[in-house]
Amino acid sequence: MPVHRHVHEKRGSIYAFRSELDEWAHSRHGSQVVDSAPAAEQPPEGAPPQTVNPAAVPPPPPGTRRLNVWTLATGVLLLVSGFAAWQLGRDRSFALLTGARFQQLTDFAGNAHAAALSRDGRLVSFLSDRAGQMDVWVTQPGTGKFYNLTQGSEKDIVNPSLRNLGFTPDGSLVTYWRRVVDPTGTHISIWAAPVLGGPPRPHLEGVAEFDWTADGARLVYHTPGPGDPMFVRDKEQTAARAIFTAPAGRHSHFPVWAPDQSFVYFVDSLEGAVPERMDIWRIRPTGGTPERITHHDSRVTHPVFVDARTLAYLASDADGSGPWLHTLDVKRRVPHRIRVGLESYTSLAASTDGRRLVAALTRRQETFWRFPITDTPTTLSTARRIPLTTGSGSAPRLGPGYLLYVSSKGESDSIWKLQGEVATELWSAPGTRIIGPPAVDRDGRRIAFSTRRNRQTSLLVANVDGTGTRIVTSSLDLQGAPAWAPEGQSITIASTVDGTPRLFNVPLDGSAPSPLVFEHSTDAAWSDDGAVAVYSGPDVGTTFPLKAVTATGEASSLPSVTLTRGARHVAFLPGGRTLAVLRGEMGHKNLWLIDLTTGAGRQLTDFGPDFTVRDFDISPDGREVVVEQVQQQSDLVLIDLPRR
Repeated sequence: MPVHRHVHEKRGSIYAFRSELDEWAHSRHGSQVVDSAPAAEQPPEGAPPQTVNPAAVPPPPPGTRRLNVWTLATGVLLLVSGFAAWQLGRDRSFALLTGARFQQLTDFAGNAHAAALSRDGRLVSFLSDRAGQMDVWVTQPGTGKFYNLTQGSEKDIVNPSLRNLGFTPDGSLVTYWRRVVDPTGTHISIWAAPVLGGPPRPHLEGVAEFDWTADGARLVYHTPGPGDPMFVRDKEQTAARAIFTAPAGRHSHFPVWAPDQSFVYFVDSLEGAVPERMDIWRIRPTGGTPERITHHDSRVTHPVFVDARTLAYLASDADGSGPWLHTLDVKRRVPHRIRVGLESYTSLAASTDGRRLVAALTRRQETFWRFPITDTPTTLSTARRIPLTTGSGSAPRLGPGYLLYVSSKGESDSIWKLQGEVATELWSAPGTRIIGPPAVDRDGRRIAFSTRRNRQTSLLVANVDGTGTRIVTSSLDLQGAPAWAPEGQSITIASTVDGTPRLFNVPLDGSAPSPLVFEHSTDAAWSDDGAVAVYSGPDVGTTFPLKAVTATGEASSLPSVTLTRGARHVAFLPGGRTLAVLRGEMGHKNLWLIDLTTGAGRQLTDFGPDFTVRDFDISPDGREVVVEQVQQQSDLVLIDLPRR
């Protein structure tokens, strides 16, 4: 009989069998950090807000049993149920939403996301393209009225990798992240707009993200410099104390004060892995060595405290699904996934007393579009949509006469080939995710791809008809997309070494992988003559540089090209002197061609602000392009928690 347990196994449910509990009890040593449970069934879309009731222990299955078996089962049930009730009483993280009241806050055309709550929970600010351009809005729940605070005056205010919005301690100003790119460089700072109206103005110059203590007396913030340097200062002082700087290429986001001000909690990444591989850490406000609190090693964002020891946050599962709502008792350090349907969350905020939350729930659809390369920028009106039998897909790659892409269903990914109007599934495996887009070799007959299953990564190759699939290596911690080396006998792909991703050449014959680049490097693309590979360097704030290396591992000269995070794929056109890249803002990019001889750029697409391109590829003959459009529909939900 399944019974409630107070610690999740790595992929377990919140229910367990008695034998599992015994095994766990004998194997536990000290404080463990484990992953979350799988999702419950999804409620019907559009269902009204509802109150979540405590989950009951499932009854035993029907059947004939001996009396002593029933007696034993009943005793175990009573024992564990009593323990669960006691545990729920002492640990709010188990039942955060029990008795909560849900209220949909937005229901209009356009998206609403990145919500923030005023300290008293009476005002909600959010980003929305309701008026056609992304602006900062504010509303008072229950009034049905929404006010545009920026009125189209801002261009680049969306950064999904950090907390975009906030309120000043007195609630009079809505603060927002802002990026400006000009000939002198990239400038990031916090601006503020008055809640009652008025022009926005600078608020915290050179600051990327911040949080005030509950009493408004102390400020923690980080700048956009390499390693996101973090500082603490008192309200009445101008001098700040540096408490932590991550190694170059890593990111420290979402700083939040513990209610007792004993720690600053934040989200830290592996190098170059924002936001796919992150976890929650904490550090004393006086500085020192950070302490890792969770081990999700996945997309983790928006930590907020709901009481003195309960941290709520968003995190993806190990299979890449989500992000989902989680809670963590910071004393016991056991994370729990809060299961209310299958909603995917993109932001979370809380009032100071933890009684009210606001979350952004998102539904996403991917679409492929195809168009020829011309002398003028392509608009959506001249692009052709590619219908997919799988409904949607991601990571498009063009081969001679066919299109490869990745399709996701549940906890598994599959690779499909579309040739003409015929779609064929080439590869799939239960519970396995594709890490990076598949790569097509030079003659179009083979593909390479990398997978993750139960935190184990593997590099595979297969024939383009789906036959001959085999594992090349499972000994590397793979990251990013694979690329066929020019000679066709090895794959170039990044592997994490001592926390840093570095490019390796992995021979197909089973020989040991050899390093190609000895510094931060991911997502290589080889020129067709094999003379040079272009790759992504380490992140610096919201940008990263492109670098180049020869087949022998020597650095190669390259015009200065700096791109904005959010899309790393680059592709050579035939001839090896022109590179296709995605350029633009964090939330909106267009395709450009870069002349590697002169460094000059030419815009290839001119899609509107509501058309988000996440990935692309160039046909082998250099005449055609396919792009992946991501469409998101986001709404805000207000969650009022009961008193405890």
